[in-house]
Amino acid sequence: MRQAIELSRSVLYVTSPNPRVGCVIVRDGHVLASGATQRAGGPHAEVVALRQAAQAGIDVSGATLYVTLEPCSHHGRTPPCADAIIEAGIGRVVVALKDPNPLVGGQGMARLRQAGIETESGVCAEEALDINPGFMSRMTSGMPWVWLKTAISLDGRVALPNGQSQWITSQLARDDSHHWRARSCMVLTGIGTLLGDDPSLTARAVPTERQPVRAVVDTRFRIPETARLLDGGPVIVFTASDDPAKAERLARRNVRVIRISELNGRVDLAEMMRWIGQNAFNEVHVESGGRLAGALQQAGLLDELLVYVAPILLGSGLPLAALPQLEALSQACRYEFIEHAQVGTDMRLRLRSAERWQVLRQAVLAS
Repeated sequence: MRQAIELSRSVLYVTSPNPRVGCVIVRDGHVLASGATQRAGGPHAEVVALRQAAQAGIDVSGATLYVTLEPCSHHGRTPPCADAIIEAGIGRVVVALKDPNPLVGGQGMARLRQAGIETESGVCAEEALDINPGFMSRMTSGMPWVWLKTAISLDGRVALPNGQSQWITSQLARDDSHHWRARSCMVLTGIGTLLGDDPSLTARAVPTERQPVRAVVDTRFRIPETARLLDGGPVIVFTASDDPAKAERLARRNVRVIRISELNGRVDLAEMMRWIGQNAFNEVHVESGGRLAGALQQAGLLDELLVYVAPILLGSGLPLAALPQLEALSQACRYEFIEHAQVGTDMRLRLRSAERWQVLRQAVLAS
């Protein structure tokens, strides 16, 4: 199963909005074939592995198939994988996670059992979940999995008081962060960052066939029509304002303008995230200033933090997130460290909301 999980990791950038799935077919301890899910509309992991075996003239009848997610049982862009497994004569199927997609929901495993195939589930479930938190979150709650990427000094500053932030971290750290852009479905920023830095928000430092959709939270619809990210690739602008003429001009440049309700003087972020989930975006990578970061935190919409820490001190400066003053430590926003690594002269820290992870874990493992 861990080999199958590594295969699913190999397609982190590829499968959106589908889950990343790996499959290994084994007999007597020997791997007969393997595969991973391809781009949306392409074959799923099980079919890739079965085709590999067929092309090599390998008989897989009676073999065990390990797959990181329950085989699908419905017709979508591709035929049901459960049918292909049955037709191939597989004798046993072991899955890491049952699929919480209502179109599957255990029906894939049931179909296999009805065909006389032995099944088992829950093997390396946590490891498999870590590869697909966005898909699982969207299927169980309707919401994407959201992380905030930020670069800070040792004293927790993201910029000088005048807003200068380029560059706190090294080029190696900035390039490393493009992996996280590439694996996401959407890169989201705020209008303040766009006006101040004019970023392109593309995943340029890693090889990838698929670029994430770029999006801007822009309550007053101030996005300049000369902005660098308006380069012809898909862009979404979330706004509470109405300017049909500007929206029409931007639409001709592959920009989709989405009207969201206003709440407390800004776009209703929870409504925005519900729209994002309903429109098949699994993972959202946020790169923003402290104002949007703080608003997302206060709205309870951040699942993870991806923090690059530079070994410098800035003294006075702008904080990671603009949050209200607390009266007691018990009110603090708490995360747990789940990963750390040195990247050049900087440290990359990955933190997760233990509470939000537990909610997701229970929803998925109970499905």
